[in-house]
Amino acid sequence: MGEWFDLADGDDPAMVSDAFLLLWQELRRRWPDAVIMGSPSQTGRDLWTRTIPQRGKYADGYPVLSEELRGLLHATAGQGRNELITPPHVPGQLPQLVEYDRTFAYAKHTWKSPVGTPRRITSRTFASWTTQEQTNALYGCGHWHVRVTVPDGWNHVGILPAPAPGERAWHYPSAPGSTFTTWAGGPEIHTALNNPIQPWKIEIIDGILWEADKPLADWAKKLKDTWTNLSAQAHYQGDERQARAAHLASRAVRAILLYGIGSFAQRPRMVTGSTPRTLERDIPPDAEIIGFDDELITWQRATGFARDPNAHPEWAATIWSGARAALLSQYHRDDDAYAGALHTPAGTVVAFRTDALYLTEPQNWPHHHQPGDYLLRGHLTGPLAAPTTEEELLTLRDTGRAALTSAGQET
Repeated sequence: MGEWFDLADGDDPAMVSDAFLLLWQELRRRWPDAVIMGSPSQTGRDLWTRTIPQRGKYADGYPVLSEELRGLLHATAGQGRNELITPPHVPGQLPQLVEYDRTFAYAKHTWKSPVGTPRRITSRTFASWTTQEQTNALYGCGHWHVRVTVPDGWNHVGILPAPAPGERAWHYPSAPGSTFTTWAGGPEIHTALNNPIQPWKIEIIDGILWEADKPLADWAKKLKDTWTNLSAQAHYQGDERQARAAHLASRAVRAILLYGIGSFAQRPRMVTGSTPRTLERDIPPDAEIIGFDDELITWQRATGFARDPNAHPEWAATIWSGARAALLSQYHRDDDAYAGALHTPAGTVVAFRTDALYLTEPQNWPHHHQPGDYLLRGHLTGPLAAPTTEEELLTLRDTGRAALTSAGQET
């Protein structure tokens, strides 16, 4: 149930059953043949297949990328940003810890997705374009290999992800004058060039650029409508148990979209094997050793990708890039206002966790219960020792959420 819901004390099996029933009823309003499957990712993918066009260019499905391109995206397109910023980059004693969570965040970034076979864009080709053509390309659906230089005098958080040395992870360099090479999506490149503090230097080395279409738009709209209706039931339902069931069902819709998008990425298949230490030379040359004892060496290696007609890592990569960029800067057109980490004073950002931002002071950011809006989830007054581990951060997060709830301030 942990994949589907954020369960709390008091959420008994009957409550979960009611939540699943509400979820199924609301999904059936948008998909008359909807089925709740064994996991949110399976359910998300199944619902999406029911939105593939019956006519037109993509009636037979959307083209799947070559194994080479899928492998490139697997290696160079990270997921959500998870970063803990520790002293001296934040005060050792925090005046307070404020958590903002982007509501139903990934649904905000599904309106446009890459389709078809991409074009390779060399540095020479990119340099030959007009400024408007370059801007259009970065606003389009692309994945770019870039050389990045952090500007002198920069004193805020990093903007672009870079491979962490020696690790299968990403970090976000921010030291003034530092240079690194990485891959990033258009939304993040655009943020680096047009952020509210000062532009970064970006040199395009290479890239791939797709046509843009809306393969996820109908699927995401139906899920957003389902989420909106269930959220309204949770807010206005007079019966406390039914209100809680509706809230859990709305969280399940979030899980369907979140894990459904992740399932499009489809990682390469992994094979694990063991070889006697006396036959060490027989270990496949491309294998990674993951364990050993006196007798056996255990290894793991990728064996390529499954023949999945619905594998689209380019869709997941585009959404992840847009979500990471929105954690830094997001424009609210109706309010003519900006939100995000780069719109806070330097030294006030404590952590990023996928859709959430942790700060040392509250912000007056717009929130209209729309996907992508920053929701105040926790507020803990200090002074507090700045967290130095993920475990310490999560402990403070839970305490801050409980404090906000007990104060009756959560919206």
